[in-house]
Amino acid sequence: MTDLPAFDLEGYLPYRFTVIAAELSDGLARQYRDRFGISIAEWRVLVNVGYGESPALRDIERRVRLEKSKVSRAASRLEAKGYLRKEVDAHDRRLLRLTLTEAGAALLARLIPIAEAYQAELVGRLGPEATLLHAALDRLSPRG
Repeated sequence: MTDLPAFDLEGYLPYRFTVIAAELSDGLARQYRDRFGISIAEWRVLVNVGYGESPALRDIERRVRLEKSKVSRAASRLEAKGYLRKEVDAHDRRLLRLTLTEAGAALLARLIPIAEAYQAELVGRLGPEATLLHAALDRLSPRG
């Protein structure tokens, strides 16, 4: 075996963030997958359509850091289930805009309380350190 330089993988922030993010996402995903049959990608698309301003597929890809194909497939599944509509952008025909249907809005209205309860659980686990975590994440965010 070659001699490797010392490296603290468990203390390496990008690694820790990735692992924790996956665990937290899976914790919420189990709830909406079991109750409503939607995937993590579908949840991310649905919530971004509901709380964005008729976003284009590429806007969602950038925002949620999912591959184009995953966002496109999730949007197609949501459209097939009747939760959203795809429409060609009037000003740029290369763009597909997404909008919620009434069924999509109703589903999102049922999903948001689950997400808020999960958020409250996490904030409760963190206690007063939740404010510090938000501040730290804001500093690390490229949008912050």
